Amino acid sequence: MSNECGCAYKTDPEKQNGNISISFTNSIMKDEERKYLRTLPAHIKVEFQLNEDKLNLLLVHGSPRKINEYLFEDREEKSMLRIMENADADIMCFGHTHKPYHRILNSGKEGQNHFRHAINIGSVGKPKDGNPQGSYVMLTINDNSSVLNKDSINVEFIRFDYDIETAAKAVEESPLPNDYAESLRKGI
Repeated sequence: MSNECGCAYKTDPEKQNGNISISFTNSIMKDEERKYLRTLPAHIKVEFQLNEDKLNLLLVHGSPRKINEYLFEDREEKSMLRIMENADADIMCFGHTHKPYHRILNSGKEGQNHFRHAINIGSVGKPKDGNPQGSYVMLTINDNSSVLNKDSINVEFIRFDYDIETAAKAVEESPLPNDYAESLRKGI
């Protein structure tokens, strides 16, 4: 059991709400559920063999280094490339920040291209990009996809409606802070 989420709260009210959230989560989680969660993989890697090319897709929650590491959109390019190169990821899908984005980075040396795609898929609950809808990504990789062509991998962000009000009311009827209900309604 942990009393720290590793979240990047900036204000005292955010920290207080985070402490309430962790405490509530700890109170409702059963040992068997914790045990099950510990069995889940920290990441999933899929290798595509495309003609002469190999393409590695990595799925993580925060980053390949740490489950609760934040990979914000404005992260320094050199840092993001180092993370992806060390994980041997040509395409990396992740979340944790709850803000969808797609960055194409070139890690090629001396005029040779090697494009890598950093994709934050967003979030269904507690979105933080101003849009309360759920978010997921449709990733299209075909036999012509290549690390040499930045446009050969298609990333489509799909937003969808869900019953936000029911979710928000459930938060309000729980020990969680009502601020979380408002976050659901406003997408912040």
